[in-house]
Amino acid sequence: MLTRRHFIMTGAALFSPPIAGPLMASTWPTEAQKAAWDAEVTPPNYDPATTNPWGLHPRFLPQQVIANDGLKPGDIHVDAVARYLYHIEEGGTAMRYGVAIARGSLYEPGTYTIRRKVRWPHWTPTQAMIARDPELYAKFENGVEPGPTNPLGSRAFYLFVGNRDTYLRIHGSPHPESIGGRASSGCVRMVMAHIIGLYPQVDTGVTAYLYAPEDAIAARS
Repeated sequence: MLTRRHFIMTGAALFSPPIAGPLMASTWPTEAQKAAWDAEVTPPNYDPATTNPWGLHPRFLPQQVIANDGLKPGDIHVDAVARYLYHIEEGGTAMRYGVAIARGSLYEPGTYTIRRKVRWPHWTPTQAMIARDPELYAKFENGVEPGPTNPLGSRAFYLFVGNRDTYLRIHGSPHPESIGGRASSGCVRMVMAHIIGLYPQVDTGVTAYLYAPEDAIAARS
């Protein structure tokens, strides 16, 4: 099992929702609509390091930090204990973002490949989600159109093992108050404005490492 030990030097700073299943939608937002939604979820005079209308703890705001030697630029590391996502940069630094992870046993640590990424994605619950909680999810079985209230929010990275879609996502969330907690049905949530900034920096084909949460670490102690 992956562990989080020593993968980032967090002390040297330099400066969420349900799993999505596949949906073959017949309608897609225009570029103008996507731009309008981006503006809607991005606060006025937005500065990633200081803008905080969501009331987040300041440590969950985007911050550049020193990365340990040997980490591959472009890859993503999710520290499930501290609730951080790190995007490794060239030159030994990383951008750090606050996240929420899945509740209970629904969080799945492991090594994944980002094989797809989407601006303003569609969302539909998996059959497993509907079976587990039909009252919550059955009404969405035909999918939810893109937009600021969609559970996948403004951007989504799709996690695969080999060529198999795991239905796990790193995505924006319409519930920024969940950042720092455990809230979703399997995915990693980010503030929508934060993932909008991260999105163009992440290439398909990079690796995403999801490290074990605190309950798994405690169980091994």
